[in-house]
Amino acid sequence: MTARSIRRALTGFVVAATAAGALTATAPAASAAPGPERGHRATQDLMDAGVKAGVPGVLGQARERLQDKTLTWNGSSGVADLDTHRPRLPEDRFRVGSISKVFASVVLLQLEAEGRLSLDDTVESRLPGVLRGNGGHDGRNVTIRQLLNHSSGIYNYTEDPGFKEYISTEFMERRFETRTPRELVDVALRHDPYFAPGKGFHYSNTNYIVAGMIVEKVTGRSYATEITQRVIHRAGLRSTTYPGTSSAMPNPHGRAYSKLLKEEPDAKVHDVTELNPSWGGSAGAIISTTGDLNRLYSALLGGKLLPGKQQRELLTAIPMSEGAPGGYGLGVMRATLSCGVTVWTHSGGIHGSTSLVVSDEKGTHTAAFNYNGDWHADLPGLIQAEYCGPAKPTGAARDTLNKLTSLR
Repeated sequence: MTARSIRRALTGFVVAATAAGALTATAPAASAAPGPERGHRATQDLMDAGVKAGVPGVLGQARERLQDKTLTWNGSSGVADLDTHRPRLPEDRFRVGSISKVFASVVLLQLEAEGRLSLDDTVESRLPGVLRGNGGHDGRNVTIRQLLNHSSGIYNYTEDPGFKEYISTEFMERRFETRTPRELVDVALRHDPYFAPGKGFHYSNTNYIVAGMIVEKVTGRSYATEITQRVIHRAGLRSTTYPGTSSAMPNPHGRAYSKLLKEEPDAKVHDVTELNPSWGGSAGAIISTTGDLNRLYSALLGGKLLPGKQQRELLTAIPMSEGAPGGYGLGVMRATLSCGVTVWTHSGGIHGSTSLVVSDEKGTHTAAFNYNGDWHADLPGLIQAEYCGPAKPTGAARDTLNKLTSLR
C-alpha cells in the first residue's frame, strides 16, 4: 500500500527476524472446503515483503474449518519492538481501527431483532437535535441503515482540515486528549453533506460515531457494555476490549510505529503505542488479536450473532461507486476475487497499526493480519494470496480490492 493509501487509512481510519508460520490442528468443527493454498506460502511471502519495504513487523493468522478439525496457521515477519527485537507473537494485541465498525452494526441489528428499534428509524427520532448543522445536515432525513452502509451523506470528521492537523503534525503533543462523540459530530456539522441521504456512497466515520450514540440512547447503557455483552462474549472473543479513553495497551502487545501521515520514505518514525483512542470511538477504537478477529468473522458469517432477517440486512451490500464490483454492507465489505472466491472483509487503520480481517461467505476460512506501522501494507495482496495463491489480482478484482482496503 502506498503512503497515500495510508494517509487515506488514517484520515478515514487511520527487519530483524522472519518467522514462518506452522499449521496446527484444533478442535473439530463444521464441514467446509479447505482453502486453495494450505501451505500459506504466498501469504507468508507477502508478509515478508512488507518487512523488506520497511514496516517493523507483520502478524497473521488463518483458520480453515474441515469436516473433523480446524486448521490454524500462524505467521509473522519482522519484530514487535524495534528496541528489543522481540518477534511478533500470535497473542499480541493491537488497535484494529475501522474493523471496529461491525460491532456497532451487530448491536443495532440485535436491537432491531428485539423490537427496540428499526433500521429505518430516522436519526432524529433516536437522537433529537443531534444531527442538525449549518451545512444542511438533517437527522429527520437520515436513517440508521444509511449510517451503517455509508449512504447518509454525512461529512466525515476525519476529513476536516483542522482534524487532519490534530492527527498528523500535532499528534505527538495532543495524543492523550479526549474527544467526545458530540465533539466529533460537531466537527462534521461544520461542513456541507456530500449528497442527499440515500443518494450516494461516501465512507464517513461520523456515521459510526452517531451509531454508537444511538446504541447508548436506546439501551441506557454504555457502548462498551453493550458491545462486550452482545458481541465480544457471544462470539467467544478472549482478548478484545473497548478502551474508551484509556491510552494503555493491555498485555501482551508489541509497539506501534507511525510516520504521522508523512509520505516521504525517510520520514521520522514515532512510537505511538500509547494514545487516547477516543477520537476513533465507536468508529475505530477497539483493541483485539488476530485470533479474536478470526473468531469474530467466523461467528458473524456463520450466522451465530444475528437472526436470519438481520443477517440478510448485514450482508445486503450497496455499490461504493457507479458500476463498481463489490459493495458495502453494514460494517462489512464484499468482494469477488480473481479466482472466483467471494469474501467479506474490512480493513482498519489508526496510528501505528494497519489491520485486515477477511472471510469466505460461510465463515469457514478466515484470516486476519496486522502491520505495526502505518506507512506500508499490501492488504489487497494478502487477500489474494490467502484465497487464490501467489498470482496478483488484475482488472475488476484488483480495483475492487484496492477500493475496499483503502476505506478505513
